[in-house]
Amino acid sequence: MLSSVLRSKRARQVNVAIMRAFVRLRQILESNEELNSKFAAVIRNLGEHDEYFKVVFDELEKLSNPLTLPHRKIGFAISDKV
Repeated sequence: MLSSVLRSKRARQVNVAIMRAFVRLRQILESNEELNSKFAAVIRNLGEHDEYFKVVFDELEKLSNPLTLPHRKIGFAISDKV
């Protein structure tokens, strides 16, 4: 995605190469049914793993933002009742 945002000659070349790679991958998958079914299975498994990654990242977020407890005041409390 970055190669499509940058404006240099190299970025354009990389962007074209990426697009050609995806077109070639699609052609290969269309011509080989066994490979296509394996690739589809991998994509389905990745979808299942996304749920696990979400749980992990949520827990990491909780660990990186610990609850802040109110600080105890040091000293004696002065009461109005004597």
